Amino acid sequence: MELFIIVLLPLIGAVSNGIVTVINAARGKQVWGEKTAGVIAFGAVAASFVISVYMVFVKLAHSEAISQTAYQWMAVGGLKLSITFMLDHISAVMLLVVTGVSSVIHFYSIGYIHGDESSVRYFSYLNLFVFAMLLLILGDSMPLMFVGWEGVGLCSYLLIGFWYKDEEKAIAGKKAFIVNRIGDFGFLLGMFLIFANIGSLTIADVNHYFHANPGMTFFWINVTAICLFIGATGKSAQIPLYVWLPDAMAGPTPVSALIHAATMVTAGVYMVCRFHGLFLAAPIAMHVVLWIGALTAFFSATIAIFQNDIKKVLAYSTVSQLGFMFMAAGAGAFAIALFHLMTHAFFKACLFLGSGSVIHGMSGEQDIRFMGGLKSKMPHTYWTFLVATIAIAGFPPFAAFFSKDEILWNVFASEYGNKIVWVIGAIAALFTAFYMFRLVYLTFFGEFRGTHEQEHHLHESPKTMTVPLMILAVLSTIGGWIGIPKLLSLGFIPNVLEHYLEHAVSKYGEVHLHHYSHSIEYGLMGLSVAIAIAGWFFAKRKYAAIKGQLPDPATYKGISKLLYNKYWIDELYMKIVVNPLKSLSTNVFLNITDKRLIDGVANGSASSWGRVAMMFSKLQTGNIQSYGFYMIVGAALAVAFIWIIF
Repeated sequence: MELFIIVLLPLIGAVSNGIVTVINAARGKQVWGEKTAGVIAFGAVAASFVISVYMVFVKLAHSEAISQTAYQWMAVGGLKLSITFMLDHISAVMLLVVTGVSSVIHFYSIGYIHGDESSVRYFSYLNLFVFAMLLLILGDSMPLMFVGWEGVGLCSYLLIGFWYKDEEKAIAGKKAFIVNRIGDFGFLLGMFLIFANIGSLTIADVNHYFHANPGMTFFWINVTAICLFIGATGKSAQIPLYVWLPDAMAGPTPVSALIHAATMVTAGVYMVCRFHGLFLAAPIAMHVVLWIGALTAFFSATIAIFQNDIKKVLAYSTVSQLGFMFMAAGAGAFAIALFHLMTHAFFKACLFLGSGSVIHGMSGEQDIRFMGGLKSKMPHTYWTFLVATIAIAGFPPFAAFFSKDEILWNVFASEYGNKIVWVIGAIAALFTAFYMFRLVYLTFFGEFRGTHEQEHHLHESPKTMTVPLMILAVLSTIGGWIGIPKLLSLGFIPNVLEHYLEHAVSKYGEVHLHHYSHSIEYGLMGLSVAIAIAGWFFAKRKYAAIKGQLPDPATYKGISKLLYNKYWIDELYMKIVVNPLKSLSTNVFLNITDKRLIDGVANGSASSWGRVAMMFSKLQTGNIQSYGFYMIVGAALAVAFIWIIF
């Protein structure tokens, strides 16, 4: 029952710290403090990672899938479900990424959350988040996956709004929760359609059914797949449901790393890849996934160029990189989507934790306009941040070069791909390199632009924070080597990714690549590198030697103002969605439906019966003679009634 131990260990850590949180609050005295809570939380996730490594590289090496069942969950009519966890080559990648990166983030959190009065509660939520994500990954059925799906939604609300006494942070938590409910409704509709048409909700049955029945009704297959993808746009922050993710920066920085790198935002990508059999049978849905991914990648990259909050830049970068993953899935390259998911977890976790280190050294400052010159003050943070930046920009031989290049190649050559989408992806990659090196130059180079007090307190972060950065920097460097394409390996270096994932994906349908000469492949690969160099060059030329204060965003005009204000999408949502719904809720549902109709019926009924009761109460005079009179009259009426009837 190793899979159950993997899932339950974080839950045990969450419950333990959760109980202590309640006891500490009730007694006003700590049962154990933040260090003990941190060790318990980190130990639980680290143990899950160790067991996961054993299961993947020892147990799974001898079989295609491992399935373990605890008990029957429900049996209603034709629906029979059990609590069953399944480990195959697809879920194995996610399992290692989630437990591995989460372990590093938990260790980093021990130093980051030091001194917070609610640190024990923080570690309880963090463990609960990992537990929910593991349910989502290992559940062998859609309902069990959905429990984890909703669990990470709940935990995101708890962690983003962790400092709930700050109203802005509490609102950000609510925004994430509500926006995700919209996507979750799409997931539920897709699940209902699947059960109504095939009578099963286990993942293997769903994929096999669509693979074995390619002639099914074209319309409902595509509608079902698009409904599931709507769920994915919520969790993985794609157009039009991406708006919650930048605001998720309100939570502690390790939470941002956990949500944006290893867990919640990758759930949508994983779900689409998990149901690749369904999506391959739905060509319209595949095009929707491809185009939404491409537009999101481009759209978010343009916004990131003019953001000044160090975490907001990384947030929009995450949205953009998730768009690349969906581009791969929409092109039928599901294995490559998972490959980029893995490399992204490494370099984005390093970047977010690096930003946390910067904020820690800057005494809470997050605006890069007031940074600069941190390279000499925070060398470990600088070098690890630089490595992760080079990786995300796509320079060889760093991790994202291999995964992002494979995405663009599959979009270019796949039967599901599109040349226009390739151009959009290439431009998004150029913007990625530009805004990331802009972030590096404004943060670590030039003159310090903050206050004298901030400069006086500048310091490198403790080892509990810098050691995880070093680990993630190494992974950001070598993490892509398992997917070195055949074109570069020349037959000498095995493509581990292809051996590990391609068979698991291809058994539900082959995706054909159009034949192109090697010269075109090499040319596109060289162009990919040239794009990364161009992004670095323009950023260096514009931002490397900045002196004095940067322009105030209030002075921005034209395209700069448009991008800084994020196309005013949030304001547009407020005007056409949020405010009309508030008005409808207040003026119609509250004042008319609730107060006048529901309260009117309830209060009117009570008032009417009160008047009836008052009328009858007047008959209760306490006068025996009156009662005798009423009895005689009543008896007379009864006799008269009987006489008339008979």
